Amino acid sequence: MFRFVRNFFLIAVLAAAVAAGWVLSRSSDPLYIVEEWAAFSRYHRYDRLITEAGRKYGVDPMFVKAVVWRESAFRADKVGKNGERGLMQVTVPAANDWAKTNKIESFLPTDLFSPRTNLDAGTWYLKQALQRYAQKDDPKTFALAEYNAGKRRVDKWVGDSNMGEKATADDLRDSIAFPSTKNYVDSILARYRFYKKRGRL
Repeated sequence: MFRFVRNFFLIAVLAAAVAAGWVLSRSSDPLYIVEEWAAFSRYHRYDRLITEAGRKYGVDPMFVKAVVWRESAFRADKVGKNGERGLMQVTVPAANDWAKTNKIESFLPTDLFSPRTNLDAGTWYLKQALQRYAQKDDPKTFALAEYNAGKRRVDKWVGDSNMGEKATADDLRDSIAFPSTKNYVDSILARYRFYKKRGRL
C-alpha cells in the first residue's frame, strides 16, 4: 500500500512538472508566469477592481492591469520617489484633479492607498490622456509617455520630431529623450499584448 501511494505521488508530481513545463514553453514570457505562480494572490487580488475601473472609464482592463504591473507590481502600499502612491502610482495633483472633476470633496491623499480609490483615480487620469491622443495612430503610446513623463515633455518630444500634428507613435518613440520613459512605454505595451494573447488578466 505504501509503495502504491508513493508511486502515485511521484507520478502526480511528474505530471505536474510536465504540465508546468508545457505551459512555460508555450508562453511568450515564462519569467512572468513563474513570478505570477509564486505570488498568485498578489498578482490577481485586484482583478475585479481593475475590471470595474476599466469598464467605468472605457479603458481596456488588460491595459490598466499592465500599468499597475509596471507601476507597483500590484503593491497597494507602494510610495514612489516623487510621492506617487498606490497601485497606479498616482500623484497627489493628479488625484486632486480627479477628485475635483468627480466632486469628491472628502478626498485625502492617504485615500490613494485604497485600491479602489487608486484604480479609479489612475484609470480616470489614463483615460484623459487616451482621449487627448485619440486621433493618433497609437493613442496608448502617447498616453503612456504622458502618464510617465507628463504632457509638457510629450509636447516637447512631438515638437522635436519635426512632424507636428502628424507625429506618429514611432516618431514620438524616436524623440523620447529619457531611456527610462521609452522602456516604460515599451514594457507596458508588451505586457498588454501578453494579457491580450492569453485572453485574461
